[in-house]
Amino acid sequence: MNKYMILMLICTMFSAVSQILLKQSANEEHASALREYLNWHVIVAYLIFGSVLLLNTYAYTQVDLKYGPVLDTFTYVFVLLLSFGVLKEKVSKGKLIGNLIIILGVLVYTLP
Repeated sequence: MNKYMILMLICTMFSAVSQILLKQSANEEHASALREYLNWHVIVAYLIFGSVLLLNTYAYTQVDLKYGPVLDTFTYVFVLLLSFGVLKEKVSKGKLIGNLIIILGVLVYTLP
């Protein structure tokens, strides 16, 4: 695995962090409709999304295109872990099996 693939995995993790920030914002009460979109959770989440977009575009210059979507599927794994750890959501049996299938699929696809 080269450093650009690692960069893509790190970007995938930050993408999951931004999704958690958006979920936290959605779970909060806001004083107005404008405050729903202009609060620190949403602003930081979209700054992360933009940064991830730029970094992934850069990483794709050195990574085969076939690996990008495969690495991006780790977003589901990271979101599951962060939802459990940060949001204290329960992990259902179906979610756990689905994430294990994702990890297995990535391993099968990427290993020689």
